[in-house]
Amino acid sequence: MLIEVLISVLIFSVGVVALVALQAAMTRAQTEAKARTEASYLATELVGLMWADVNNLGSYTTGSCASNTQCAMWLAKVQQTLPTNNTAPLVTVETVDAAKLGDVSITITWRPPNGDAHQYVMSTSIKP
Repeated sequence: MLIEVLISVLIFSVGVVALVALQAAMTRAQTEAKARTEASYLATELVGLMWADVNNLGSYTTGSCASNTQCAMWLAKVQQTLPTNNTAPLVTVETVDAAKLGDVSITITWRPPNGDAHQYVMSTSIKP
């Protein structure tokens, strides 16, 4: 009878450990999904800013963003919103022939603490 009790305690312990591991995996997946959602929202927000200032698409590129007030505020928001691993999230904004085509590509890369790098890419066309 003592052996049966020990075996049942062992089976119960394995089940509890499996549930704890499942909970940890769900928490990690939820955190990653939240960061992806935030990156999607931030990219969409930048596209909205570009549509509002369609004549100055060139000022939203990666090199010019710091000199554009709205774009600089957006970059600060990205830094505060996305998780970091001792490095700031990397944002790349490219426009292709803004005068005619208005093709825009936004790439946001972030690395959560103790995690792998994640990337969100949005491409759209903004016609002036």
